[in-house]
Amino acid sequence: MSQSLARAMTLLGLLGDGPRSLDELASVLEVHKTTVLRLLRTMEADRFVQHDADHRYQLGSRLFELANHALEQRDVRTIARPHLAELNSITGQTVHLATYEAGVVIYIDKFDAQQSVRMYSRIGKPAPLHCTAVGKILISARPEAERAKIADGITYTPFTERTITTAEGYLRELELVLEQGFAEDREEHESFVNCIGCAVRNGTGDVVAAVSMSVPDMVLDHQQVLAALPDVQRAAAAISEGLGWRPSRERNETTENPSHTKGMQ
Repeated sequence: MSQSLARAMTLLGLLGDGPRSLDELASVLEVHKTTVLRLLRTMEADRFVQHDADHRYQLGSRLFELANHALEQRDVRTIARPHLAELNSITGQTVHLATYEAGVVIYIDKFDAQQSVRMYSRIGKPAPLHCTAVGKILISARPEAERAKIADGITYTPFTERTITTAEGYLRELELVLEQGFAEDREEHESFVNCIGCAVRNGTGDVVAAVSMSVPDMVLDHQQVLAALPDVQRAAAAISEGLGWRPSRERNETTENPSHTKGMQ
């Protein structure tokens, strides 16, 4: 760990115990005040710390945001796990849970299929935005302008012959996801693997995660995978309910606002 990073982390730990003056922080670190001030100014620019009128430093709002994100992800995984296990038990297939954070879709939980075939994915591994069901679900839930920006920034790696390779094609796919309320990866990320995914919402209606089921076509063909969609939808709905989402609220909002996302669980 670099010396500057170590000192910055020490400063955050000290401020976690309460506000401190520059002199107090420099004394604990046993370095000159200018060294501490340089670190604090960098951290303050990113809202990790802030200072008051008396020039006493305290933790900044960015840390509270990160803490909330961490809690949300932990809570989603904890609440989702029994429902993912049930979906895995009912279908016998590989089940994923993924979230979108800082421009990346990450698998945060996974249950492997109950047979010898194993998926390439793993917990903690990023999922390509343009060719996975979870990626499509999570990006389709972003505001339209953000979707366009994300689409323009993707490197459209052609994993298979069916992979979407243009921003225009990707945006059309996201519109389809919004219209039908679920996403598909039809041999787009891995050859001979079909996947379906549904959204998970929190109590305010925000899409905070995606649940998916992936199946090699030697086990189930495309139509058979689609036949399992109600099971995936029920799992996503149960997780959403655990996070405080009520479907009746979604129906009411859809009636009041026709532009509201349609059908996403």
